[in-house]
Amino acid sequence: MSGAPYPLHAVLSLAASGVPVLPLRRGKVPFGNCRSCAGNACGGRPNMKASGPCRCPGVCHAWAAATTDPAILTSAAWASAWRQAAAVAYHPGGAGLTVVDLDDAAAVAWAREALPATRTVSTTRGEHWIYQGTMRSVNDVRDGVDIKSLMSYARWLGPGTGPMAALPDAVRALAVKEPSTARPTPQAVTVPAGFGGGECRHRTPAYLERGIAMAEQRITEARSAVHATVYRTFLAVLSAHGRCGCLTDAHVTRLFAAAQAKGESPRHCTDAWTNARTALGM
Repeated sequence: MSGAPYPLHAVLSLAASGVPVLPLRRGKVPFGNCRSCAGNACGGRPNMKASGPCRCPGVCHAWAAATTDPAILTSAAWASAWRQAAAVAYHPGGAGLTVVDLDDAAAVAWAREALPATRTVSTTRGEHWIYQGTMRSVNDVRDGVDIKSLMSYARWLGPGTGPMAALPDAVRALAVKEPSTARPTPQAVTVPAGFGGGECRHRTPAYLERGIAMAEQRITEARSAVHATVYRTFLAVLSAHGRCGCLTDAHVTRLFAAAQAKGESPRHCTDAWTNARTALGM
């Protein structure tokens, strides 16, 4: 398993403990779909129960490729991916877990005040808080906080420390509500400089630039539920930047371009943006 961060016996041991695993390529992202599976042309997800007709033997379906099957993990079809792997990931929902991904020190400080203590794993900039139980995965539930459980993956950084608590209502309550099914009349979205008129809490332009870049990346890397990902990303950007004078037409254009590159129509982009503004009372 040359080039992989874990020896094969360690990956197999992790899988044997009931944790579905998969390799990640450079940038901590899954391997892309093969030609036969691109655009969900295969009609299903491999290595998952009741997955549909897909018979792809490769590791090309993001979180849904995660498996505990040693025959698949050691197969020739996965060998190339393991050789290129930059990290090992797992499907928390498949292991009956929920990961609260705290991206920085501020998010960790918030969690220590707001959430019940549980098993923790240190990350490069923050921590993963791991709870027993599953829920839907939601990104950007607040600044620097993502929830990874069902239909998502998290990087494996070790078993962590401390006892694991049951998934609390405080974490479930963080999930962002889905947009309304009522679609507003499409309209041009213009966000001039000074939009919102509120006090700007951003100390440097770099904070906004990092937020927009991360939002573009989140949309670009969406492997499924693109509509929901676009909406939640727009909601997060507006929540963080929509009430002060930072957000401009150029920023919105970048977000719309990322969404349209994933197949969203201009109308879908407009509707998602309008629904997000409505949800935030803007």
